[in-house]
Amino acid sequence: MNVHRLSPEILSAMEGAVGQIGITVEPAGMAKYLGDWAGDYRGDALVVLRPGSVGEVQALMRLCGELGLGVIPQGGNTGLVSGAIDSKGGGLVVVSLERLNSIRQIDKDNFTLRADAGCVLQTIKDACEAQDYLFPLALGAQGSCQIGGNAASNAGGVNVLRHGMARDLILGLEVVLANGELWNGFSGLRKNNSGYDLKQLFIGSEGTLGVITGVEVKLFPKPARVETAYLGLASFEAAVTLFNRARRDCSDLISAFEIIGSECIELARLIDPGMAAPVSAPVQVLVELSSGPGIDLNGLLAGFLTDAMEKGLLIDAVLAASNAQARSFWAIREGLVEGQAKRGYHVRTDLSVRISDIPALIENASRFVANDHPGWIALAYGHAGDGNIHFNVLPPMHLAVADARTRGSEITAGLYEIAVGLGGSISAEHGIGRSRAREFWSGLSPAHRRMVAALKNALDPKGLMNPGCLLPSTETFP
Repeated sequence: MNVHRLSPEILSAMEGAVGQIGITVEPAGMAKYLGDWAGDYRGDALVVLRPGSVGEVQALMRLCGELGLGVIPQGGNTGLVSGAIDSKGGGLVVVSLERLNSIRQIDKDNFTLRADAGCVLQTIKDACEAQDYLFPLALGAQGSCQIGGNAASNAGGVNVLRHGMARDLILGLEVVLANGELWNGFSGLRKNNSGYDLKQLFIGSEGTLGVITGVEVKLFPKPARVETAYLGLASFEAAVTLFNRARRDCSDLISAFEIIGSECIELARLIDPGMAAPVSAPVQVLVELSSGPGIDLNGLLAGFLTDAMEKGLLIDAVLAASNAQARSFWAIREGLVEGQAKRGYHVRTDLSVRISDIPALIENASRFVANDHPGWIALAYGHAGDGNIHFNVLPPMHLAVADARTRGSEITAGLYEIAVGLGGSISAEHGIGRSRAREFWSGLSPAHRRMVAALKNALDPKGLMNPGCLLPSTETFP
């Protein structure tokens, strides 16, 4: 438990800002805000505050600024890098946006939506679908994550290939700055070339520059046709070759292209013992095409798969005959992630390389694990269409958790080195948080550091916005 404490007078002032329903100080009530869903991180907080309006967020930021209290903005708490958890116990205040959870507007004529930052992603997707629109951001955590957190972490997911990251889907933001001032960056404009694009400063900033309270996003027509296939290939190199051909033959109708190493299937069975891949092959691919009406999408995908089979690029292929079968294919991809969490502690990475370097990344990483860490089980899967590979490593079953974490840190450092050596990134979509802050900062050039420091100092001169996240807390900026 944190040794820091707030005086009754300060707690009373905070309660005055958010009301009795918006303040939690008891350990039992704070517990769900102090740990991540995967169980990798636990933290502490002086208090959990749950403002119910943008005005209350402003009041809290002004109060915390006057008191010199660091603030952690928190969304659905589904992140994987300790971005919303004070794992160091530094005496911070958690500000949860969960009570700001309304959809403000769906503009049918302009294909836009505005929502409070605390609105759950699935709620937004369902509301759009009910009106025949699509909001394409799709994550495994979409039933819990919040749109404000998606913006703050620049979330990715399975549809990046076609629709881009959260950054590409956001038209505007509403942000409470560190001093309590409100910046309204809404306009609904698709094109606005008037100077700096300020919203981009906050997208991916992980709560280190301000508190996102509202998000405006692009909508798309709901697809009239969706076709899904599950494929078997001989290697990851073959999968990349197939993807290149698919981009040429199916163009931008591809909405997802996921690769799965066969060793991952056993993890999915931890969630559903009856789950079985529809093909048997060393590398498996889940491909999805979507379009409006008037396109023979089934014929296009079937023709592409037939041609690929004849050219020897495929070992096997199953084209989903129904929506239920398509969902069963996606259940494998989603289940393997849940299965890893159920298995317990494991090395989790989120690497990004150029698409052509995917085979080299997986080969080099697999060799590294096999040679330097025998007994550990390497898993490779991810969004091949955008170069994002989740190369995860499971410890031996008998290894104590403390020992596994120590060895896991060594493995993580080795995997980061391999990705960076290929000109890649240590974070494709999960962000930096606290768990990667040191590696992120040490990898920046002097010019990059100066620009980051200038932005931080300009928008958060007291250093109270999510201290220790993204930027190491030990860094001081001149």
